[in-house]
Amino acid sequence: MSTGAIIVIAVVAAVVLIALLALMPRMRERGRARKQERELRGRREQAASRHREEAERRAASAEAAERRARMAEQEARRERAEAELHKERATASERGLADEEILGTRESARWADTTTAPDAELATGRDSEGGLLGHFGYRSARDQETTGRRS
Repeated sequence: MSTGAIIVIAVVAAVVLIALLALMPRMRERGRARKQERELRGRREQAASRHREEAERRAASAEAAERRARMAEQEARRERAEAELHKERATASERGLADEEILGTRESARWADTTTAPDAELATGRDSEGGLLGHFGYRSARDQETTGRRS
């Protein structure tokens, strides 16, 4: 080989070596950037996973709260219905329509001829003593004076 060829090979090797030395920091930087991107992608996936788990936990909690709210609403409806039932029973007791419940079946037969419901008096137009009731369902003042009874 000639000396010129050796010099050309040496120059080419030197140029390749200089090029490699010049490009090495860039290649290292690219490798570091790829590594950071992989790490960032992994962190994103972890964060997304944590958020999904939290969303599922909160959704389950919300469903439980909604179920408790429905149960509380049903309980409130039941309480209102019971209150209405007791209100109706009170009205029936006031009108004398629930005497069997108060006295029992044996005693209600004994008291049957002594109790008269005010509504029955209004329907017949007569009071419990057989007197006539006035226009508004009450005995007149004159009748009250003679019998000593007030309606």
